[in-house]
Amino acid sequence: MQLFRRTLTPTDRPSRFPLVFEGLVWVLYVGMYKYNGFMEPTVQPGQALHANFPHPQLILFAVAATLYIIPYYRLLVPALLRRRRYLLLGLGSVLYLWWGIKLNMLLASGAFQRVASPPQLADFYHAYYLEAAGRLLTRAQPYLSLLFTDLLAFSCVAFMRVAFEQEYRRRHLEKDHLALQMEQLKAQLQPHFLFNTLNSIYGLSLAGSPETPRFILLLSELMRYVLYDSGKARIPLPEEIEFLKNYFELEQRKYAGARVAFTAIGDTAGVQVPPLLLLPLVENSFKHGRHHFSDDASVQATLTAALGRLHFLIENDMLPEAPAASPRRSGGIGLQNIRQRLELYYPDAYELHLTEHNGRYRAELTLHL
Repeated sequence: MQLFRRTLTPTDRPSRFPLVFEGLVWVLYVGMYKYNGFMEPTVQPGQALHANFPHPQLILFAVAATLYIIPYYRLLVPALLRRRRYLLLGLGSVLYLWWGIKLNMLLASGAFQRVASPPQLADFYHAYYLEAAGRLLTRAQPYLSLLFTDLLAFSCVAFMRVAFEQEYRRRHLEKDHLALQMEQLKAQLQPHFLFNTLNSIYGLSLAGSPETPRFILLLSELMRYVLYDSGKARIPLPEEIEFLKNYFELEQRKYAGARVAFTAIGDTAGVQVPPLLLLPLVENSFKHGRHHFSDDASVQATLTAALGRLHFLIENDMLPEAPAASPRRSGGIGLQNIRQRLELYYPDAYELHLTEHNGRYRAELTLHL
């Protein structure tokens, strides 16, 4: 017995966590931590603070005094990390942040001292303005503590954004690769199916069978489905069922004495499946069945649709000379194709059992939709 089992994985989509994390850093670090640091010098000894957030204007000042960091974590870090220019990233970060925070503080305090209403805030902004103006063109750094905490907080944001961006790009590349593989598998399956069906019609034409026109009509319906409808990523399950019914009718007319039957059970409305997914299992049973040489043989299949689950079972009598676990059974285009397509379409969401017992071959596929 061959068993292939997978379990369901989540749908790939861009994560919003980096954006949420960035917002939390601005709210908690800038809007609360830095605000608290700026507020302390404005509180006079013995002054009672009745409000939860005295001088809320300082929250805006904290935001304005931190704007210089945005080009750092949004532009500088991602651009140099993508190019793996780590030395340049280190030098560029030091140069930009060292003078960037002083220039930003100069502009922010200069703007806010013009709109400050309480006297203590006017004095606070003026003091920061004089300090930033006096140290702007020197190597001295009066805001070393703020610079360190800004660098620590927003470097985390930058590296998280880059990591999630690279992971998202990797997943998209994988999806593009999988889509290319699926197209190759479809292209491989179509001529394989056409070759097998034309062989059957060729045999009928040699025998002068009156069923030949009906065979050609069925073949045209099957090939229309294979060439046109199978180009879609997913199709309605009733269309796939109609295709299988036509295929079984074609085989039933070819082997009129054998028992050939296909049954669909359950509500199939609204269910979408990959086109031609079940065809390799069906072809495999007809190719290796005993009905080629004996009317006392059968090929029977059942497709059952339930809520969130699709079950397909096909059984046939094996050729007498075919040993158990025949290598010819496990090879070939058909079964290799379905295994690869199941991995691509239903990663971790399918079970495939292939068994041979007492002269009967059984293929059972369960899809968790």
